[in-house]
Amino acid sequence: MASGWAREGAVQEQIDSTVEDALQRARSQITSGESLTHCEECDNRIPEARRKAVPGVRLCITCRAEFDRQQQAYSGYNRRGSKDSQLR
Repeated sequence: MASGWAREGAVQEQIDSTVEDALQRARSQITSGESLTHCEECDNRIPEARRKAVPGVRLCITCRAEFDRQQQAYSGYNRRGSKDSQLR
């Protein structure tokens, strides 16, 4: 496949780094440990059922929903891509 000015394997490196970034982001959101009794954002009480269902929970349902909405706005654009691929 012709890749313009990019060196051999640059496209695959860009794909690999995009996947690695997504994995790292997902792993950073996995909670563990003891759950909080109150939300760290709004200080509302977190129901016991939620604390048992989600180990290490730190946010109430409302704050978590807002956090998830903000995360969906993340473009996922790989800024580490080669300059050649950004010019296309």
